[in-house]
Amino acid sequence: MAIAAKPASTGNDAGPMSEMNTTPLIDVMLVLLIMFIITIPIQTHSVGIDLPTTPDDRTAHLPDPVKNRLTIDAAGMVRWNGAPIDRLTLRRYLARTLDMPVEPELQFEPDANARYLAVDEVLADIRRSGVTKLGFVGNERYSQF
Repeated sequence: MAIAAKPASTGNDAGPMSEMNTTPLIDVMLVLLIMFIITIPIQTHSVGIDLPTTPDDRTAHLPDPVKNRLTIDAAGMVRWNGAPIDRLTLRRYLARTLDMPVEPELQFEPDANARYLAVDEVLADIRRSGVTKLGFVGNERYSQF
């Protein structure tokens, strides 16, 4: 007795397979992406830019060897020869004046509306620095009061 052999079927004999296998396509695209990433040169060069130059405020208002003017305005801003500075810079400038061969005169001019605390702190910095040639200027404005 012979059994009739049926041909092997793929499961659905209705028609051709309509779905495309995208796995090899994705694999190839990932390999190409990795190759492009590896071959891109690293950007290590810099672009030179010529910026406009301005006078440096730190060197333009250094201590003068003859006299320096220290003012405090009503807002509490400390100015050394017209340039605004902070207290740390003030201490540095005062130390530089003491390093000069002849100590320059320091002219101190606080504004009448300046807070007492700000003036007192600056005077304490001047005293701690060891400045001996200190003069108060502008007091003639207050003689009428």
